[in-house]
Amino acid sequence: MRRTVRHAVASLLTAALLLPLTACGGPGAPADGPGRLTVLAAASLTDVLEDVGAAYEEEHPGTDVVFSFAGSQELASQVRQGVPADVLVTADTPTMDRLGEAVGEPVVIARNRLAIVTAEGNPERITGLEDLSRPGLKVVLAAPEVPVGRYGRQILDRAGAKVRPVSQEPNVRAVLAKVRLGEADAGLVYATDAAAARGEVDAVAVPDARNAVVSYPAAVLTSAHDPGAARRFVAWLGSPRARALLAAAGFGTP
Repeated sequence: MRRTVRHAVASLLTAALLLPLTACGGPGAPADGPGRLTVLAAASLTDVLEDVGAAYEEEHPGTDVVFSFAGSQELASQVRQGVPADVLVTADTPTMDRLGEAVGEPVVIARNRLAIVTAEGNPERITGLEDLSRPGLKVVLAAPEVPVGRYGRQILDRAGAKVRPVSQEPNVRAVLAKVRLGEADAGLVYATDAAAARGEVDAVAVPDARNAVVSYPAAVLTSAHDPGAARRFVAWLGSPRARALLAAAGFGTP
């Protein structure tokens, strides 16, 4: 059964410990059981990891891969709080590195880049990063502690574009939603998120020379319920089948 952890939380073991709920589980359901693998993953991987998880389950009968998606900084906070999980995948290496001994040796499984998203039809005629500093333009960015927010500010600084965002969001999907709902004229997101929302927003490419290289490291948590199973899953993320799924979703692979 495919089960995905989204945004809800429930008490587990103590009222102070937060655990993302599964769509099929109930309050207090354990994070791990026989054959169950819990993966904390960056929000920008939401769509593709659903397919990756299904493929892994097909090749490993009896395994149930459960995902919890959020901003990388939020996932790191969950790890520090001791939320039960087996694998962590972030949208940058610094967030992973700051966890120190809480994670094993990280392996980069995918790469990404940034793009500008606008309302469908690009009514403001945005053509590049400099346009985002145009007076009166409502631009939304992710918060500075979020990887896509940090990457976005880096490329804006290099372009000399002074942007005062109308809001600073907790993850890339929230940035995309603001533009899609008409609450902002433009935003900076990952190219894969822009592609996934085709038909609802327009995307303006950022040239490679002015863009950021985004890396997605995956690592086994030292508190993993089944370290062996977690290591097998991380290793499988580098398999030809997993890489094909990532590439089909627009991600670059190492």
